[in-house]
Amino acid sequence: MSGVEEVRLNLGHIELAAHLFGPQQGIPVIALHGWLDNANTFARLAPRLHGLRIVALDLAGHGYSDHRPVGAGYALWDYAHDVLRVAEQLGWQRFALLGHSLGAIISVILAGALPERVTRLALIDGVIPPGAGPQDTAERMGMALQAQLRQGGKGKTVYPTLELAVQARMQGMVAVTREAAELLAQRGLMPVPGGYTWRSDSRLTLPSPLRMSEEQALTFVRRIACPTQLVVAADGMLARNTPLLEQLPFKLEQLPGGHHLHLNDESGASLVADCFNRFFAIS
Repeated sequence: MSGVEEVRLNLGHIELAAHLFGPQQGIPVIALHGWLDNANTFARLAPRLHGLRIVALDLAGHGYSDHRPVGAGYALWDYAHDVLRVAEQLGWQRFALLGHSLGAIISVILAGALPERVTRLALIDGVIPPGAGPQDTAERMGMALQAQLRQGGKGKTVYPTLELAVQARMQGMVAVTREAAELLAQRGLMPVPGGYTWRSDSRLTLPSPLRMSEEQALTFVRRIACPTQLVVAADGMLARNTPLLEQLPFKLEQLPGGHHLHLNDESGASLVADCFNRFFAIS
């Protein structure tokens, strides 16, 4: 990709990789990808956004970023802490957030927890984490602890060829196009004896020991003080959740496409870019 700079950010507790897009004096934006994806999720979108200085992170445990130490987990608040450390490293007291899926959820958590730090929120098909009823909290914790114990001896899937690894990503929990899978594979795959495996930390697939209720999660939404634009993918994860969408005090725009509409093809990337360019241009 032309005009993209690769950097590593040492945050003290972890080192993260990132792509830099846009003019140095542009509006500061930290971009956060979805679960098991990486910074290349913004490879089609970021070059189409005008006047923004975008730092697209590989979140901890993803892409070229470090994995968390043995015994540590991947809680939403830990990701939010990482983002604050990145902002500190860059000297950004205030910044915008661009997030897809898990990245959108982290963005909402951070902007609700510290509303004074975030200038704008641009969200793609993600808002709050999946909720849980209070009655199953103890049971969920038990399942998660058991899964952590079992994780130790598990090896990762090795694909004999790049093609098979790309096909596996195309048919993942959320299907993506071949082009999208190939872009994610550029940062996500590594050679190992016998073929290729995904770089992502296998602990990312463990169940969360603790989930917020929807009511708790919505407290973050209500504290957000900055302009917020949410792109809802017509065939994505949010479109059918009308009760949630009706509660959101955000600007909503529904666009055609699946959950990765900004990455799946050029036309989807253009539509999302048009929406966000209008949003960031409003003074």
